[in-house]
Amino acid sequence: MKVLVVGATGGSGRAAVSGLLAAGHEVTAFSRRAQSLQAMSPALRCVNGDAMSAGDVERAVQGHDAVIVVLGIAESALRVRLLGSAGTPMDVRSAGTRNVVAAMKRHGVRRLVVQSSFGVGETRHKLPWVYRLMFALLLKPQIADTERQEREVRASGLDWVIAQPVNLTDTPADTPPFVSAEGQTRRMQVSRQQVGRFLADVVRGDAFVGRSVALSGG
Repeated sequence: MKVLVVGATGGSGRAAVSGLLAAGHEVTAFSRRAQSLQAMSPALRCVNGDAMSAGDVERAVQGHDAVIVVLGIAESALRVRLLGSAGTPMDVRSAGTRNVVAAMKRHGVRRLVVQSSFGVGETRHKLPWVYRLMFALLLKPQIADTERQEREVRASGLDWVIAQPVNLTDTPADTPPFVSAEGQTRRMQVSRQQVGRFLADVVRGDAFVGRSVALSGG
């Protein structure tokens, strides 16, 4: 398949690109600095653009079979909470996803996979109390935007899958994550590598279409 990754230069974006390349897909990495990923593979197509620009997104989406959205703010969570983001709009998740959905509808692209966060939407009530406190004190604006992002996805009418990983780590992992469409978890950490492979897997097949899926370490 021809798959576009929006937000490709973040840790999760790189993991998704890697998972897709390993699965043999034709991959386009879309980000403000997408060219920094070219060393990953000569087969990788890199497109510089801004998810906040409807025109940039429109041009990137055209010609693809599926889109994976892994948008977020890479800066320190404490700094963002106290001072705001220096380089990324606070509504990048919801506004960027809204642009993606609109472009997909115009170009007839049906499969949308979005990385959200465990503890948002359907799994809000399943979050352990210590994480609820962290969400409220440290991550409140970002979680609010992630909630809006999920609403955009659910209302899109597309063939969507929402991935909700628990705390992300950069630890290499060869095993698949624990996957639950009922919001169950095992460990409250999961490797980005595991999540990237899951995102690559669900660009095809119907097992999780229209569902939010919790991802945790086994």
